[in-house]
Amino acid sequence: MDSQTIAAYDADAASYADEWEQEQDAPTDLYALLSEHFTPGPTADVGCGSGRDSAWLSMHGFPTTGFDASQGLLAQARRRHPEVNFECRLLPGLDGVMNASFTNVLCETVIMHLPDAEVGPSVARMLSLLIPTGTLFLSWRVTQGSDRRDHAGRLYAAFDGSAVMTALAGVEVLMDEEVVSASSGKVVRRVIARVSGTV
Repeated sequence: MDSQTIAAYDADAASYADEWEQEQDAPTDLYALLSEHFTPGPTADVGCGSGRDSAWLSMHGFPTTGFDASQGLLAQARRRHPEVNFECRLLPGLDGVMNASFTNVLCETVIMHLPDAEVGPSVARMLSLLIPTGTLFLSWRVTQGSDRRDHAGRLYAAFDGSAVMTALAGVEVLMDEEVVSASSGKVVRRVIARVSGTV
């Protein structure tokens, strides 16, 4: 995981959490897709941030554990959503998280914060968390040209999407689309994949 990005989230965690929880509209399009494609059961929210989506999932039949690399964001998540379990884990390893222990994995606009070389291994690791027939929802902001950092220092990597699709070889891709994010106005790619056998 990119250390400068983690530091940026740690430094201003409360402001980011306020933005996601209070200033942005609820991501109803995301929640509709999760309701359609996820199967009730244990769910991992990788890169959970403030815990907004973890809390929604837990309230709608998907008991969720939220994982994040930022201790600052995790503190916000635990304060705002005490009913949800949150743990500090970093991609690509997610050390300490058991294989085949989740029915669903959500990773919403996170992997663009990874160095290029960690994208494929991170996707493969998230697949390994799923039980057979488990579902992965993965999205990332599409950055053209070269890697960029915002004013806070967060990395937006301009990686080739083929790194994701190569890691998904052998699983069923249910959806692969690019949309304009209602919250950021940026192009986001969304992929839903389902494991059909032993991971």
